[in-house]
Amino acid sequence: MPRSTNAPASRARRKKILGHAKGYFGNKSKLFRYANDAVKHGWQYAYRDRKKKKSVNRALWIVRLNAACRANGIAYGRFIEGLKAASIALDRKVLADLAVRDETAFASVVAKAKDALQAKTAAAKK
Repeated sequence: MPRSTNAPASRARRKKILGHAKGYFGNKSKLFRYANDAVKHGWQYAYRDRKKKKSVNRALWIVRLNAACRANGIAYGRFIEGLKAASIALDRKVLADLAVRDETAFASVVAKAKDALQAKTAAAKK
């Protein structure tokens, strides 16, 4: 009986990996062994960074909020404390978008947070 090599499936598998490696530099886009390593590393990084993107975006929102809060005369931490005291349930993504796109609306939210902080401190002093 002749030897069976499953050549069409093997070739298709290699071709698929080389297709994913298009645009890679040098051997990584031409030779299967190196392309396979590069593509698998790329997939690992993509998986990790899909998770990491969430924390990177949150950090960006916090930086934007801090800058906008300081422009309105309050620190970020105090602003968040004031929002909780005022029972304003806006997340950081929405607040950062407000700060960038609609400064007057953000200023009114900051004013409410400041008022809630003053009421909180006045209640604590009594």
